[in-house]
Amino acid sequence: MAGQLLLVDDEPGLREAVQAYLEDSGFAVDVASNARDGLNLAKQKLPDLVITDIMMPQVDGYQFLKQLREDPQFKTLPVVFLTARGMTSDRIQGYNAGCDAYLSKPFDPDELVAIVSNLLEKKNAALASASDEVHNIADLARQIADIKSILTQRGAIAQPSNPIQLDLTPREKSVLELVVDGLMNKEIASRLDTSVRNVEKYVSRLFVKTGTNSRTELVRFALENGLTNS
Repeated sequence: MAGQLLLVDDEPGLREAVQAYLEDSGFAVDVASNARDGLNLAKQKLPDLVITDIMMPQVDGYQFLKQLREDPQFKTLPVVFLTARGMTSDRIQGYNAGCDAYLSKPFDPDELVAIVSNLLEKKNAALASASDEVHNIADLARQIADIKSILTQRGAIAQPSNPIQLDLTPREKSVLELVVDGLMNKEIASRLDTSVRNVEKYVSRLFVKTGTNSRTELVRFALENGLTNS
């Protein structure tokens, strides 16, 4: 799997050998001999993944990773640690620092390629999932807007023909209002200062109480029956 990589290591021989092997495996690789240059390169090139040595002068791999994670654009950037220190405590420290994989020197370059490929596949899958979620949210917003437009034209929102009374709690009413406004669970949780899990429970209760099975059905039901001020 192709990808743009950043390799940071202060050992010229190892750096050149790893770079050559990764490039032969189809990756584009930028290199830096220290963490400071590595951070600058990361900001310039925005790599898909970083491979870094831990034991480096001035700024070590742990500090380098901390600097990366402090930048919002690198919060989820996959990072692989290379190190001559292979003790369990060292690996635990690496994972606690936020690395995604830990490879002890000397290592099999094929294993490094396998690790990099696996992390990039996971990253791409997460990006695809996030993209699908954005499209789903946009589709839902359009559907809700269409429902509001149709019902407004019919006068059903202002004067519901057969309004019903449901026993909704104040929090359920608040959640319903925000669902009708097109907000998703994460946004509703933030607006109401609660957890996403709690919002999911409220939405599920609203489905049960209204006899609906989806957010669009819930919105239509709420608007047709005067359950919301939206």
